[in-house]
Amino acid sequence: MRREILKRFLQGTDHSGRFIVKSKVTGITYFIEPIDNGKPDKLWGDLDPATKKLTGDYGNVRRGAVKTSESMITEENGFVNIRTFKGSPLGEIDRRDRIYEMEN
Repeated sequence: MRREILKRFLQGTDHSGRFIVKSKVTGITYFIEPIDNGKPDKLWGDLDPATKKLTGDYGNVRRGAVKTSESMITEENGFVNIRTFKGSPLGEIDRRDRIYEMEN
């Protein structure tokens, strides 16, 4: 099952923004999944000349993040120590590595 989750996690990363980082300090592997709870700032699509309405939903296709309901990082999928935070995930990993170095 773990291999299947890994394979699915890395599919469509251009759209989902998902990526994996392995800390060189601790050896911990972090699965990163940007969460987007809001709507896009601008609507994107094609303007239908007959109806003058916007068609397509291009603003939601390539968000570089997933909706909370699309998250794969769940306990059911075998993930532990799940945390959400604002800011850079790489900065958070560096912060955790510094704490680890100070404690050990």
